[in-house]
Amino acid sequence: MHPVLHEALSRSPVMPVLVIPEISMAAPLAEALASGGLTVFEITLRTDCALDAMVAMKNAVPDALIGAGTVTSRDRMREAKDSGADFVVSPGTTQALWNASLEYQLPILPGFSSASEAMALMELGSQCGKFFPAEASGGVNYLKSLAGPLPDFLVCPTGGIKAETAGNYLACPNVMCVGGSWIAPGDLLAQGDYAEIEARARHAASLQSL
Repeated sequence: MHPVLHEALSRSPVMPVLVIPEISMAAPLAEALASGGLTVFEITLRTDCALDAMVAMKNAVPDALIGAGTVTSRDRMREAKDSGADFVVSPGTTQALWNASLEYQLPILPGFSSASEAMALMELGSQCGKFFPAEASGGVNYLKSLAGPLPDFLVCPTGGIKAETAGNYLACPNVMCVGGSWIAPGDLLAQGDYAEIEARARHAASLQSL
């Protein structure tokens, strides 16, 4: 596993998945998350300011590892690279996307949702994947079943996970960390409630397997 990707997946039990609607939110959000103990961020490229937000968050928290999320094409990969992403995250994986990761020398956490897709990633040389959408694809029970035949393939499940269920995922032997959108949801960002975001980050950073 690429050293940067290994660090991103092992630094904290939860990787916050962030949708940032306004660039003014980026720096205070990064600071709130870091104050709570989380310094690995997946910033989804779903808003107009997402690329600029990655730069602002890195400036605010220089030791943060910034992952560009929802990377689905070579062009998106290049944009993430140009904006200083430390790694990228995809909802699914194609050969072209994998090749772009190699071309731009940008580590990728590749998306998958089935045993066949996990095996295909292993054939490409990947040792880990983003299990997405986690809850809709079978959740904890599926991951426990997957650990039997594919014990060496490590996973970051994302999608539908909540603070109350994250520990169940972390108890799976093949799970390194979970991705979570509950830490900084849109309503808290709209309210500017960074104190609550910091509190949620602190709780997430302290999570252990149940």
